[in-house]
Parts: sequence; structure tokens; C-alpha cells
Amino acid sequence: MGITKLADLIRQDAHVAVSHKDISDYTGKVIALDTSVVMNQFRTATPSQSPLSGLFFRTLTFLEHGIKPVFVFDGKPPVEKTPVLEKRAAAAGWRSANCTGAASTQTKDCLQLLKLLGVPVIQAPGDAEALCAWLVRQGTVDAVASEDMDTLPFGANILIRQLNAKKESEVVEYSLTKLLEKLQISHVEFVDLCILLGCDYCDKIAGLGPKRALTLIQKHRTIENVVLHINRKTHPVPLFWKYKEARKIFLDAPQTVAPELTWAEPDEEALVKLLFNVKEARVRRRMEKFRQTRESKREEREKETAAGGSRQTRMQDFFRVTRKREKPVDAADPLSSKRKKPKSK
Repeated sequence: MGITKLADLIRQDAHVAVSHKDISDYTGKVIALDTSVVMNQFRTATPSQSPLSGLFFRTLTFLEHGIKPVFVFDGKPPVEKTPVLEKRAAAAGWRSANCTGAASTQTKDCLQLLKLLGVPVIQAPGDAEALCAWLVRQGTVDAVASEDMDTLPFGANILIRQLNAKKESEVVEYSLTKLLEKLQISHVEFVDLCILLGCDYCDKIAGLGPKRALTLIQKHRTIENVVLHINRKTHPVPLFWKYKEARKIFLDAPQTVAPELTWAEPDEEALVKLLFNVKEARVRRRMEKFRQTRESKREEREKETAAGGSRQTRMQDFFRVTRKREKPVDAADPLSSKRKKPKSK
């Protein structure tokens, strides 16, 4: 899943691109999430329970911290991803891989849950991580939260990992701009590096480790040139290698339109009915805690304003439309750029 050993390579050769933060550092930020990654986390952690409950509790925690989540759903995967999907399906014991992008019953329930929570959802035309990265580049969102490192070759300026709302958890943030500067390669060259490391869309050259792959790209700049300068006996090139197709998938922008994003108040009664596998009292207690926490943070902002701090923000300002920025994100520090003030609902 993602790019093989990319995180290790970054820690060793480009640690300046990595920063460690707290979930509270993302207050006021619009964060795109790959929904399938989030759901797989819950399936792995609690296989005997429905992931809907985990999604319910985590989303409320995001909202309590003032984070504006945007959940992106997978569409039809590229045909090049079929072998990987089939391997995953076999490993999971599923009858077959979902290569059509058709939504399962559980996916439809997740979609309904998120709508009842009042957060925006987006259907990607293909892989969700590709659209998440594109939303960052368009200025529609501030960052992508995903455990999949392939969000970076797709072009996400800021990738957040471990944004799981646990108090003891440290959030890890990756800056694509700093990464490319440190490695002294372009984004296109970085995509070729990721293909050499191993991605979901084609095979890789056998026996080629991360350090060697990086050195080859830094010296020869393209996969075509790398192939000319390796020992084919020790590093055999895959037969019918579809690296060009993989490169195109990473570099081509999704064929869609940047959406307007709207947040609304959660519908508690409808949520109680949907989460019938969770005790009603537990759902209502969590909703009450959500309202109390939200009110407490509003009061804190009012005190800061009275003391000469930041501008007071009313709670209804949170639930509003966020439009695409007119100016591009500052490549050096995308999260520090000022968002165009959206119109109220």
C-alpha cells in the first residue's frame, strides 16, 4: 500500500521535510481524508465491530478541535492497479477484488453517516489519494491526512500521518516542497523515484534498494536513463514494464471540478437511528460532550479576544462554505497561507 520504504528514505535522507505536531495545530484547517484508509484502520483495530462507530467518534473529535474534515471516497481504480487489488483481496479472504469502484453497503453507510455529521464528502473519479492531492494543489483544502505515502507523488504539498485524535499520539507532517529541495530533484523525478521504490501501479526493478534508487535518479534523472546504467543481471527490468503508465497516473490531474465545501450541524436523531449497533445512551453522551466542548472553545476564543488575542469567531462561522482560493498556495509553507474568507451559508 503506497510507496515501498519511502517514509524510511525520507527520515534518513530528508528529515528536514518531516515535522512533529499536535492535533491542535490544525485548528481552522481544512483537511482532506482518504476515507478508505480511515475505514481500514478501524477494521484492523476492531475487526469485530462496525467501523461506522469509529468514524463517528473520530469525526466529532476533529470537529471539536476546529478541524474541517473533507472525506474523499474512491472511484473506479486504474486498470494498472488490478493485480495489487487482487492480491489484497486474496490476503483478506475476500471472494474478489473491487475493480469497478462500485460502493459496498458499508461504504454507502459511511457516506450517510458523514452527511448526518454535517461534513462534506466527495466522490473521486479514480483513487481517492489522487483527488486529495489535487484538492491541496487547487487550494480547496490545506492538507491531506492519510497513511498512504503515495499522496506525495500525486503532488500533495502537505501530507499528515497519524492524525488519529489520540491524546498520546504525535502527528507527523511531511512537506513535499522541503522534500524535493533536500533531495535536489523535481516532482517528475520524484515520481520516477517512487516507481523505482515500488508503487501500486506497476512492478519494480528487482534488487534495487531505496538508497540506490535515489542515487540513480539524482544522477540520471529519468527511469529511461536509469535502465541504461544498471546491471540487468543483478537488477532485471520487469518484462512489459508499465512504468510509463504509472508515471502518467501520478502526474495527470483528476478530471473533475473543484467543489464548494459546506459544513452543517450534526443531525443527532438521525445519527442515533443509523448507529443502531451502538447504545443510544453512548451516542447521545458523545453528542452532548461535543456540544459542551465546542461551547467551551468558543468561550476561550472570546477571552482571548477580550485580552487582545485573536479575532473572535462565532460557532456559526465554522459551518459555512469554503470556496477555492483565488491565489495559489505558498509553496514554502502551504498551511500558513491566508484563505479567502468564504461566504456564510
